[in-house]
Amino acid sequence: MPPPQRAKLLASLSAAEAAALADGGWRFWARDEQLPPAGDWRIWLFLGGRGAGKTRAGAEWIAEDVRCGRMRRIGLIGATMRDARAVMVEGESGLLNVVEGAVFEPSNNRLLWPDGAVATLLSAEEPDSLRGHQFDGLWGDEFAKWRDAQGALDMALMALRLGASPRLLLTTTPRNMPALKALLEAPDVVVTRLGTAFNQDNLADGFFDFLQDRYGASTLGRQELGGELIADVDGALWKRDWIEAARVKAPPELERIVVAVDPPASATGDECGIVVAGRDGNGSFYVLADLSLGGLTPAGWAARVMTAFADFEADAIIAEANQGGDMVKSVLQQAEANAPVKLVHASRGKIARAAPFAELEDQMCHYDGSKTIRSPDRMDALVWALADLADFKRAAPRIRNI
Repeated sequence: MPPPQRAKLLASLSAAEAAALADGGWRFWARDEQLPPAGDWRIWLFLGGRGAGKTRAGAEWIAEDVRCGRMRRIGLIGATMRDARAVMVEGESGLLNVVEGAVFEPSNNRLLWPDGAVATLLSAEEPDSLRGHQFDGLWGDEFAKWRDAQGALDMALMALRLGASPRLLLTTTPRNMPALKALLEAPDVVVTRLGTAFNQDNLADGFFDFLQDRYGASTLGRQELGGELIADVDGALWKRDWIEAARVKAPPELERIVVAVDPPASATGDECGIVVAGRDGNGSFYVLADLSLGGLTPAGWAARVMTAFADFEADAIIAEANQGGDMVKSVLQQAEANAPVKLVHASRGKIARAAPFAELEDQMCHYDGSKTIRSPDRMDALVWALADLADFKRAAPRIRNI
């Protein structure tokens, strides 16, 4: 309704009518896109921007089907076990905030309903961990972040074998990846799309405007806010097919490992690029981790770098010194006095130095060298890591298992 008409209607309600309206239930308040599609379907694929309401839609779908007796044994699959717990169960829009009386048992990785229904938390990191389970309902969150998306999906579908009409919901911000594109072409999949803009009234003040100003109509903005599946960008420095062809499940023995850091320009807020990479004895490079994060103080990102240095038993830390010079080295060595830090300096053009980590891969495949895209911090850190590994003069090989 137009605001004046809406205000007039609300003012005319009695206290009892207003209470009934406020407690109208999920189907009253939900957007049409957040409700399960009609008809006979096996897989519901919900593609949405950040904060579009995907998680709430998933939690409410599970809750309603349990309440109506259509589900008793449910699987909740996150990109990691931590994601499944933090988002799907304990999150602001998770099941604990939707299902009255539900009890979460962290030690057993399961959620219990008062009527006896059970939801088991699972991780997509190890597809074989889904073997042996059987469900009448499955909800997989952030499918495009799954390390082996196709392998985990295959195992999930084989576990969907209880009840009269077992179904799977996949909620995700889209990425141009083979497993997702195959789903979009499958005949038994129904697709819902919803952008962040449609749910901005339910998000923190200024959240959508901030991201819109920052990313606008860029390819990353269209993907992360609009929920669009973006094909390869013309002129981008990397292509998805190149990454997919080179992907491995685990690296071989590595003779050198480095942690590269592209420090943020400001004290807080901007993203700090942190990438771990290694080189084997044959001169092949492997990206081991993307630990980039925004909103960190200098002490915060330095500590994160040092944790990665220790966790991966790295040989060196490679830090871009364009922002802060020797201060960058000082900040890192305050976190660890004897850390081997090597400073490198960037040339002006990112094209020259740029001649399953979702955000990193997105930056790689979206960046075309234009000034309309902000500095790709994750990609910069990757380039510094690989440049060091390529230029490093070999001494006696130091072999380690990863």
